[in-house]
Amino acid sequence: MHEIQKHRQLLTRYEVPSNLAETLQLLREYGSRARLVAGGTDLLLELARRARPGVDVLVDISRLPGLAAITQDSDGAIHLGPLVTHNQVIGSPLIVEHALPLAQASREIGSPQLRNRATVAGNVVTASPANDTISALWALDATLTLASAGGRRTVPIRQFYQGVRKTAMHPDEMLVGISFRPLPETARGTFVKLGLRRAQAISVVHLTAILDFDGDTVRRASMALGSVAATIVSAPEAEAFLTGKTLGDGVIARTVELAAKAAAPIDDIRGSAEYRQDMVKVMVRRALQTLHAGTEREGWDGRPVMLWGATSGHFPAANGAVGSFDDTSVIEARVNGTPIRAAGGLNVTLLDWLREAGRVTGTKEGCAEGECGACTVFLDGMAVMSCLVPAIRAHGAQIWTIEGLAEWGRQQGIRPAGAGALDDLHPLQQTFIETGAVQCGFCIPGFLMAGAQLLEEQAQPTLAQIQQAFAGNLCRCTGYYKIIEAVERAAERIERN
Repeated sequence: MHEIQKHRQLLTRYEVPSNLAETLQLLREYGSRARLVAGGTDLLLELARRARPGVDVLVDISRLPGLAAITQDSDGAIHLGPLVTHNQVIGSPLIVEHALPLAQASREIGSPQLRNRATVAGNVVTASPANDTISALWALDATLTLASAGGRRTVPIRQFYQGVRKTAMHPDEMLVGISFRPLPETARGTFVKLGLRRAQAISVVHLTAILDFDGDTVRRASMALGSVAATIVSAPEAEAFLTGKTLGDGVIARTVELAAKAAAPIDDIRGSAEYRQDMVKVMVRRALQTLHAGTEREGWDGRPVMLWGATSGHFPAANGAVGSFDDTSVIEARVNGTPIRAAGGLNVTLLDWLREAGRVTGTKEGCAEGECGACTVFLDGMAVMSCLVPAIRAHGAQIWTIEGLAEWGRQQGIRPAGAGALDDLHPLQQTFIETGAVQCGFCIPGFLMAGAQLLEEQAQPTLAQIQQAFAGNLCRCTGYYKIIEAVERAAERIERN
């Protein structure tokens, strides 16, 4: 583990509070030295790259009770708690019905494993203009509630951003709530994105467009453009032009030109400024044509792939796992049904801890960035990328790795099926062998974990659902066809108690 630590920004404390008040007190105590960690999918990478100078304390809020709710109050406003994940948004009928662009944006983020931990609040406070959910919340005129030990304040999201990764939030504050009005019945909205690949892609350009109609006439327009300026930006000239107009080819063409004027893109590794400017036009045209046709809900899967099993996307409360940890603190977890106790987990990931302390080496590190899925494990019932989970988060948790997959399956009531089936293999492992889905084998543990969780959720998954489940898993050998065939064959043969 010491070799691993050399390459990471070293932490001195890891705090796991039991409630919100304690969290805010810790932020007051540590000030700019501390960072909150919920999903950690950005923060852990920044710490690994030593991009957070002066930060040596993490305050883990991922298991605080009562903060992962999506609710609607008596006045109709929709509220997201600070621990609401992107998968919870995707799975919320309230959001899908009344704030579709936010659900669409959440679905474009990362992979199911990442979306099981990554929070909407984290996306907001990270403040990258490429963060997908921000444009949806911007177009929805969301309001943010910030809390500190000294009290609370509200800030409109359009006043929250002060530059690239700069916000109006103070070091001792926590984003504790996001609220917005549901779209009226007369309104339609959509989110569109351009990335360099189908999944796991940072936006080159993205936007949210919301139009409120009076018959065929646009009564109000709201447009938010992302990844084309230092922050999310509106397109006020385009919005004003659309108001009072009936959508048609000429109106859409003029709106496209006016929207492009709001963009001030830069050249970067994902695209040139000129390319982005052209793509703004393409994406705005696509969004307006979709809203004009009323087809914004086409392609939305009513059974989205979550890879969260029977958890409903909620991690259990920390309970006895709260406290203050340093590098001498012992982490206790159940791994594949066996208790494991080991110290030295302060500056390592769950992946490192499992391999070094737990001696379960089937889980692989392919990228250490949450890009390849080789490190997929089940954490308290949900598939996650273990390379982006702090090791101390394992304290008090239940973890399953590839070594325990067959036993996990048996506990879910799955029995081996088919001629020659082996008791010590999960049925999906058996079909991977039969179809020749394994070549070098490095990526296979992650595929098996994701595939097994998919089959637990969807007994007969469609091809599209299999592809969604594997959106976070990369393979350089097989071309994926045999892997998909193995899942389809396992779905046909699995028997359940």
